[in-house]
Amino acid sequence: MTHPLPHHPGKHALPALGDPADHARHVRTRHPDATLAGHDGVVLVYQDRALAHAVAAYGGHRRTGWVRGNLRLIERSGRRLAVCGGFGPGAPAAALILEQLVALGIRRVVTVGTAASLHTSLAPGNVVVCTRALRDDGLSQHYLPPGPYADPSPGLTRHLTSALHARDADPRRGAGWTTSAVYRETAAEVARYGALGILTADMEAAGVFAVAEHRGIDAAAVFAVADCLAERRPRRDHPRTEAALHTAVEAALAALSAAARERPHG
Repeated sequence: MTHPLPHHPGKHALPALGDPADHARHVRTRHPDATLAGHDGVVLVYQDRALAHAVAAYGGHRRTGWVRGNLRLIERSGRRLAVCGGFGPGAPAAALILEQLVALGIRRVVTVGTAASLHTSLAPGNVVVCTRALRDDGLSQHYLPPGPYADPSPGLTRHLTSALHARDADPRRGAGWTTSAVYRETAAEVARYGALGILTADMEAAGVFAVAEHRGIDAAAVFAVADCLAERRPRRDHPRTEAALHTAVEAALAALSAAARERPHG
């Protein structure tokens, strides 16, 4: 007997009891000006150093207490953007934050993090734009109909790729494997998914794509490769990964503004 997730059939199409709009209304009882409408979008980050880089690189910013994370509002060349971190790794954490951000008015999101490669041809410091995410996360099953993959928004992904090329990042494009069980990745899975052409393993992309599709917003994802599962070695901090992560954050912010200029109303 099989037990597909979620256990209740057709759950993705059923109305939920909780509504992120309730969170937004509660926030506005304390912060009446709490809105992200008019912002080009938000970058989600999972490393404190990536958030610190964004804040340092773009100067003027405002810290808010509007969501369960460290949300910074940035003014950049006359554009308004947001960066959010400090909420922990994994699809459930990213989804909770994204739901709150969408309720406050966000219409575009780029998730930026590190990933492990499934191929020895990808080394620490390489940059990968995720073109689809294998749904091994659990959370996406509650937002989308059953299926193997969750997909990003083509337009925002195109802008993200262009922004990386403009920064000489030479990104690879391909599918990723999103898993919630980082300490249960197996050699059999790495071999199987690698043979299918899947490039990386991460913990958030499928969840972010699923929430974005469910809420009708645009989403994209980019990873800085940190280590390799196909040739397992002890992980260590690598300066090329750090540099790639910073470049990815900068490109994500630029992509959000480019997409907003192309389609101002989301």
